[in-house]
Amino acid sequence: MTNLNEQIVCLICARGGSKGVPKKNIRSFFGKPLIAHTIELAQSIDKISEVIVSTDDEEIAKVSKQYGATDLCWVQRKSLKHLNNSRIS
Repeated sequence: MTNLNEQIVCLICARGGSKGVPKKNIRSFFGKPLIAHTIELAQSIDKISEVIVSTDDEEIAKVSKQYGATDLCWVQRKSLKHLNNSRIS
């Protein structure tokens, strides 16, 4: 049973430093940035009351706001970039 006062928040994590496809989150995909499709899908779900995008990239933050993401969390992680050990297989 769902509490009527309950709010569901969608958190979208969008890292800026893709190695495989540079700037993939803001690249056009079927006429709009890839991140826009994710935001719009989350907004279309009735039970989701808020869509938040967490990113370390200013461009992703800007595009996310343009497509209606609210309470945008822009996390500055420049000091942690040296810890990125992800690999492409």
